[in-house]
Formats: sequence, structure tokens, C-alpha cells
Amino acid sequence: MLALIDGNNFYVSCERVFQPWLQGRPVVVLSNNDGCAIARSDEAKALGIKMGAPYFQLRELERDAGLIALSANFALYGDMSDRMMSLAAGLGHNQEVYSIDESFVDLSGIRGDLVRRARTIRKRIHQWIGIPTCIGIGPTKTLAKLANAIAKSAERKPGSYPAQHAQICHLGACTPEELQALLQATEVGDVWGVGRKIGAQLRENGIHTALDLQRMSPAAAKAGWSVVLEKTVRELNGTPCIEFEDEPPAKQQIACTRSFGHPVTELADLQQAVTEFACRAAEKLRKQQGHAAQVLVFIRTSPFRKKDAQYSRSACLPLPVPTSDSAHITQAALALLRNIYQPGYVYAKAGVMLMGLQPATRQQLTLDLSRQAGDVQPANRVRLMQTMDQLNQRHGRGTLKLASAGLGQSAQIWHMKQDFKTPAYTTDWANLLTVQMDS
Repeated sequence: MLALIDGNNFYVSCERVFQPWLQGRPVVVLSNNDGCAIARSDEAKALGIKMGAPYFQLRELERDAGLIALSANFALYGDMSDRMMSLAAGLGHNQEVYSIDESFVDLSGIRGDLVRRARTIRKRIHQWIGIPTCIGIGPTKTLAKLANAIAKSAERKPGSYPAQHAQICHLGACTPEELQALLQATEVGDVWGVGRKIGAQLRENGIHTALDLQRMSPAAAKAGWSVVLEKTVRELNGTPCIEFEDEPPAKQQIACTRSFGHPVTELADLQQAVTEFACRAAEKLRKQQGHAAQVLVFIRTSPFRKKDAQYSRSACLPLPVPTSDSAHITQAALALLRNIYQPGYVYAKAGVMLMGLQPATRQQLTLDLSRQAGDVQPANRVRLMQTMDQLNQRHGRGTLKLASAGLGQSAQIWHMKQDFKTPAYTTDWANLLTVQMDS
């Protein structure tokens, strides 16, 4: 058996932990530069707000319906996720963190009432960190994901599913008749691994529900669509086809890209942005203990600003030696930027991508005739990068950075616009909540 534990409306729930007055209010969390809704409370969904709805279309709801819009606070959400996952791990033997608010937990061999065990963990998470969750249990990942969706639907729409499936749904404990009824009540597009496009194609072929998909021939699913849909069909029938990964696989590419909070025209501002993106990507690379063999940089104008001249360009550079050194990666990125930059354009986005990733344990050396006797050796550079990461982790990102990133965010006109961002309550001492007691 596998369990999928999921934080309900996770970003909104994190904000409500520290601002209880948001409970019961329609709340949305906005994407980078306060662009569109990426998380919605149930009250916001009841207003008809769709995922990805542009913020400018929601402003009238702030006045007419009391909608609260907040800028994304990813530092807070990441820290709350770590806390939630550490508690969710107590549900079973192994854990696969699937996303910032979801994780699969291996329950195989655990005796006793699994629903009672799940209810204990759910209560503990809510009591200790304030995040409401739903838990789905099934013999495969697809069925566990489906059970989680059923638990959420039963909690949000009482009467749509049996009451015993609210908050926690254990498909393995259902009778064949109950399981068939639940599959019949689930749209085929809501099945994990199907998606909107394939869901529409399946409906055109008479497959409208999860039950219809379960009864589909795996061979027909593979022939008509893909091996992924074949695995989905088999998983709906209780045959595990998607492996459990207790350790996340190393990424094949690492990218850091941002849309600018304000238009950028000068090379100096772009250099600051690209420096920060390159250092952030290098930090992620060191975290997975890898090296990059190539660096790619791109810049582009906004396709939505029709009155501006359009320009988009990217360039890639192989590194002499694969590395995760922020300075070396930034040096390559800035050289690429100077090559592709053209004055006279209003730039809206830039990014750095690291490619050709390989384990840091794999050594690839070149003969460097330019190195002098007093040059810093690679081993010292590794320790320097480790020290920089430790300082930034302890005292906050940006505590120690390369000079080409500029001094302070106030001078960075390209920096992301976050007009409604809440404090970093759990990751910044200056933002720590204080409680005053009246005598």
C-alpha cells in the first residue's frame, strides 16, 4: 500500500497559519511579479476564480467580494513544506517527496488500521504546524493519487462521496462495489497521468470516467496513445508500474529564469540579473553534488508589449572543465550576455541554464598553461563555495554574493515585483513573530 499526503491549498494555508484572520476569507496567492493566481482558497474558488487567472482581472473582486491577494512567499512555503514532510514521513517506511505540498509514503507491511494511523498523522500535522491535509491510500501511485482527490472532494463537497472518504480515503479497504462507484464518479481527465488533451481524446472515444479507463485494454492504450497511458490503466487495476523513488533523481538540467519587475534596457542591469541567476543555478547544482559542462543564457523582450521592438536571443558556451563554482559559471554567463545583448530594446526576461550535468565525483581535467604558481587550487575553491552556501543558508540568501550582482535589492530595477508579500516568518530573524502580553 502507498499513501499520498497533500497539503490543502498549500500556499494559502501557509499564509493562514501566521494570519488567522484570513480564515474563511477568499484568498489568492499570485505568481512572480504578481502576475496571476497560482493558489486559491476554497472561498476564492467559490467566486469562480480559475487557476492562472490574471491579477488585473481580479481587482474588482477585492472591492466587491473582499478578495485578498498576496504575493508568493516561496521562502516561507519551502520551509513549511520541509516541516510538513518531516511529519508526514512518520506515516510509513519510506517517503518520496513528489512536490512542495505532496509526498508518497510506503505503507507496505504496516499492520493495524491504516486509516486510523493516517488520521493520527493528519491531526499531528495540523496541530503542530497548522496545515490541513488530505490523505489517499491505494495499492499503486495512481490509485493513491485518486484516493487523495476523492478525500478532497468529499471534504469540500459533502454528499458527493461517502462521508467516510472525507479527508482520508483508503481504496484498499473499499468493497468492489464501492470502488466501482468511486471510479464511476471520477472524470477521466481527473486521473493522474491523463491530462486535459488526452482526456478530451479519450472522451471522443467513449471513455468518460475512471471506470471506463480502468476497463480499457492496456494494449489499446499503448497503441492508441502511449506507454504512459498503458501504465495508468494497469495502475488503475492495481498493478504497480510507476516506481517508488525514496531519493529524488538528479536533474538533467538546472535553470533559473525570471521576468523582470520593471523593464530593463541597460547592460549593467542585465549583468546584475544574470549574475544572480547564475549563482542561484550553481547553488542548486552544488546541492545535488553535480558539475555542469555547458552554460546557456537567454534574454528577451515582452511579446505582450506590441509597441516595443521585439528581440530574443540565446547562446551556449561549453566550459573548459565541468564545474559548480559560482564565479566560473557567472564568468561564462556574463561573456555570453555581452555577446547577445543589443542596445535599444526593452528587456522583460532573462535566464541562465546549466546543461551537460554530471556527478561531482567524476573528474575531467585540462592542461591550463595560464595558471600561475600562486593561483587558488580547485580544492580551495570547493571549500570557498561550501562556506558561501553555509553563510547564505544561515543568514539568508544574498548575505554573501558576487560583486557583479550589485549591492542591495533597492538598486535592482529588474528585481521581481511583490507588492503584497508577507514576512518570511520562519526563515528570517527580523521577521520573527512577537507576542505581547498585557499585564
